[in-house]
Amino acid sequence: MNYFLTEEQKLIKDLARKIAEEKILPVRAKYDEEETFPWDIVKILADSDLFGVYIPEEYGGMGYGIFELCIVIEELSRVCGGVALAYAGTALGTFPILMFGNEEQKKKYLPQIAKGEKIAAFAVTEPEAGSDITNLNTTAKREGDYYILNGTKQWITNGGEAEIYTVIASTDKSKGTRGMTAFIVEKGMEGFEFGKKERKLGIRASSTRELIFNNCKVPKENVLGREGMGFIITIKNFEMGRPGVAAQALGIAQGAFEAAIEYAHQRKQFGQPISSFQAIQHMLAEMATEIEAARALIYQTAKMIDSGEKNISKESAMCKLFASDVAMKVTTNAIQIFGGYGYMKDYPVEKMFRDAKITQIYEGTNQIQKNIIALELIKELSKKK
Repeated sequence: MNYFLTEEQKLIKDLARKIAEEKILPVRAKYDEEETFPWDIVKILADSDLFGVYIPEEYGGMGYGIFELCIVIEELSRVCGGVALAYAGTALGTFPILMFGNEEQKKKYLPQIAKGEKIAAFAVTEPEAGSDITNLNTTAKREGDYYILNGTKQWITNGGEAEIYTVIASTDKSKGTRGMTAFIVEKGMEGFEFGKKERKLGIRASSTRELIFNNCKVPKENVLGREGMGFIITIKNFEMGRPGVAAQALGIAQGAFEAAIEYAHQRKQFGQPISSFQAIQHMLAEMATEIEAARALIYQTAKMIDSGEKNISKESAMCKLFASDVAMKVTTNAIQIFGGYGYMKDYPVEKMFRDAKITQIYEGTNQIQKNIIALELIKELSKKK
């Protein structure tokens, strides 16, 4: 479909696709097999200025928005969802600084991220705080000019590789959600260490690691917003970030679809291409339709955010829910079209299938997304009465 992209948006899309096809495609299988973090691709993305696409010009970025960010994530994920996550995960760690950082914090951190000199990460998840992000055991206690952080964060994207972390900790457990606070924590700060690197089903080029805080000293100047705003910052960050997860799912689905339709045209059985069989045609038709529906939902949600729309929790959840489900369906059907070959590592669709699964899980499981959507629908109904 024609989304009437501006010339600038077309250039961003073309640049991201060029990097994906020329630089990521030749090494995606290697990174997946070795579980290696793609620093060389990060360097290429940094040199292309794509890390700054959504960061305002006054902080060294390109001054675009979530829509352009989603375009880049989609194009990179079309070739490799794991490699793309180094880029997308940085955005998730950056949004809190963009939305809630003071001028001093923005000037200190955003230019480094925009240039790709440093990548970022967001840390809220813990062993006992997954879907229930309020159940934090990581604590932060004020002592003079510092906060002392203690606890462990789990399954942190870009963990160990990122230099800048937005960390959510409990400053007052008795206050519940109002006792959560967000901090900017830098790699190398005293008492900040890394635990094991996780071995994963998919997105294996992405680093997922424990963060360990053992009397970690964080300057009081590194509090985002103010003490007690951590829950709000987390929710707003997820609302901003979910279209990016949806774009990752969309890209994976698009890549799997393209591989499937090309294979169906080439593969012959019973003396003719399998694309001539109605069973295959129907699968391809459903894949293409659902991909376009996901894209329309994601793009419109991103444009809502960029227009300044404040209440986007329902739409943000919808595009993450729908696109990730589409990614799983499309990659499953792509393997089916490939048949036995699709199950083999020699072909890319088995990797796309593995990469797609996480999009239904992180930044809120799809069951959580349904809860959010339903609650927003009920709120809207109540307002009408």
